[in-house]
Amino acid sequence: MELITLKVEIKSLDRLDKYIADNTDLSRSMVQKLAKEGQVLLNNKVVKPSTTLKNGDLITITRPEPQKIELIPENLPIEVLYEDKYLLVINKPQGMVVHPSKGHDSGTLVHGLLQYCTDLSGIGGEIRPGIVHRLDKDTSGLLLVAKNDETHKKLSKAIEKHEVERVYVALVTGKLDVKEGTINAPIARHPVKRVCMAVVPNGREAITHFKVLKTFAQTSFVRLKLETGRTHQIRVHLAYLGHPVVGDIIYNPKTTPDESLMLHAAYLRFVHPVLGKEIKVISKLPDSFRATLQEVFNS
Repeated sequence: MELITLKVEIKSLDRLDKYIADNTDLSRSMVQKLAKEGQVLLNNKVVKPSTTLKNGDLITITRPEPQKIELIPENLPIEVLYEDKYLLVINKPQGMVVHPSKGHDSGTLVHGLLQYCTDLSGIGGEIRPGIVHRLDKDTSGLLLVAKNDETHKKLSKAIEKHEVERVYVALVTGKLDVKEGTINAPIARHPVKRVCMAVVPNGREAITHFKVLKTFAQTSFVRLKLETGRTHQIRVHLAYLGHPVVGDIIYNPKTTPDESLMLHAAYLRFVHPVLGKEIKVISKLPDSFRATLQEVFNS
């Protein structure tokens, strides 16, 4: 267990979670998690992460030790596109769950990583060792994995500060009205369908940039760049525009059970948090995605 204390010195108003993230190695999401657990005190009182600070405030943070990993490693196919002693970039196949959850207690990417790599960061807790960000089960493509806690913290903070470029491609229904633009619409849990996310007025900020690469008779091939990283963000935003991703069984009502989700994390660019060099990784489209594109191109 580690105790962190900060005496606030600011020239303008600032939120508690943002101030801590800017002045420690904790990511903003981690600060929010610790605050909800009562591990962040402001002047010896438990407060919300959004609390506004003033000069002279005293912040006390209790950071627990990373939980020990107790999952059983499994010999699963792991495609590594970049690796050094600090981190990996994985090319996740479609259909693979990233970390254990209800109904998925084996066969996840984490189980395979534990077999492939003995040194993973523990910040994600028992079920998410090394996982810096995640992809949905049916989304394929690039995923960052940290091998130690310091690298994990720096990568998380880089994502939070929009310093990691994450580009996706998707096949969506219909023809978009404009060739490129930005979707700025807040996202939160759906008020009725709790397994879904939705654009709601009081949701968390969510920003997605898009550009149409190719238009077909009934679909469009689109490039998407994340500025924020909310759950199901791209899928929710495209459905909100009226152009859901082809094969999206949750947000596209026309999807049939035999269709695959046409969403792929294709490009990742970031500055290495330890080595300082720029890393660029590209993932080719999966065979199923390429086959679907070829089919719509020929139709």
